[in-house]
Amino acid sequence: MIETTYKIKIPKPLVEFGFDQIQIQQKVVEWLVLSLFTQDRVSSGKAARLLNITRIQFLALLRQYGIAYINYDEDELLEEFQAVEALTVRPTS
Repeated sequence: MIETTYKIKIPKPLVEFGFDQIQIQQKVVEWLVLSLFTQDRVSSGKAARLLNITRIQFLALLRQYGIAYINYDEDELLEEFQAVEALTVRPTS
């Protein structure tokens, strides 16, 4: 993957948490990709490729940060529940 270098300023209190330059670079890239994903600008597969990890690893990263993989609005969620209800096998008496 082609890379571009940017110079960023990190507030000293953040550096005091013990991050080195490589860790900061990784966290910035991770944050950018997670941000793009939560804004629906990239898919989970594209996000994984941007982070050079598998899609399963990306889903685990979402879970680690408490980010929902599926983000239904109220109407979509109701529709899903109705679909599941329609598929439910009911015992016959």
